[in-house]
Amino acid sequence: MRLHFYKYQATGNDFVVVDNRAGSLQLTQEQIARLCHRKFGVGADGLMLIEKHPSLHFHLEYYNSDGSQSLCGNGSRAAVHMAAQLGLLDKAATFQAYDGPHDAELLPTGIIRLRMGDVASHTRHGDDYFIHTGSPHYVRFVDDVKAYPVVEEGRKIRYSDAFKPGGTNVNFVQRLPNNTLFVRTYERGVEDETLSCGTGITAAALAAALEGYSSPVAIKALGGELSVEFTRTGDGSFTNVYLIGPAQCVFEGDVEV
Repeated sequence: MRLHFYKYQATGNDFVVVDNRAGSLQLTQEQIARLCHRKFGVGADGLMLIEKHPSLHFHLEYYNSDGSQSLCGNGSRAAVHMAAQLGLLDKAATFQAYDGPHDAELLPTGIIRLRMGDVASHTRHGDDYFIHTGSPHYVRFVDDVKAYPVVEEGRKIRYSDAFKPGGTNVNFVQRLPNNTLFVRTYERGVEDETLSCGTGITAAALAAALEGYSSPVAIKALGGELSVEFTRTGDGSFTNVYLIGPAQCVFEGDVEV
């Protein structure tokens, strides 16, 4: 079967995106992994299907590069950009993702402002944090994140007994001046470091807020710059959480699956 696809990147987090509004495409886990393979396929951190929804602008089906499913913040922003190119929305959208409906706004600058879910709680692991932002995230603050062994240490935490059987994503975060963070992430499902992780960046910003940072938090990632807005409520939970950053269609093509 020949498949037409779009290749997207959102601050270096890259995706194979397919228009499946006809509902005819059903990919196996093996096919998804092969399409995302960087040697034998298109190459991507994940694959997304944009599908029809009975009442919302679209339904987003997201798969990590190993074929597992989760919420992807950067992928959702890329999907909103592509949905706009398909004529499914103008400046704003509500769509169904893995964890429920999300609102998004496509700004005139090309930046996508994605509303994330509210975060009601967090847990501490010593000096570290565990925060669920649609996907599970472990957050550790370090002094020099550029020199930190992200893959080695991230893999240890991801597969540790504390997070079995599902595991967790792991973020290493450096505090910078001017309410800014530098975030690097080991992603579950990709099983490697990605250049940016939207749900992880959101978790890092909220962890920083628990230590005194204010909204909006500016984020530097290996793949670019984003920001996170939020409202902290009196009971310590977070609402009005937004992940804000760019997304770009890199190319489109056809591939045999």
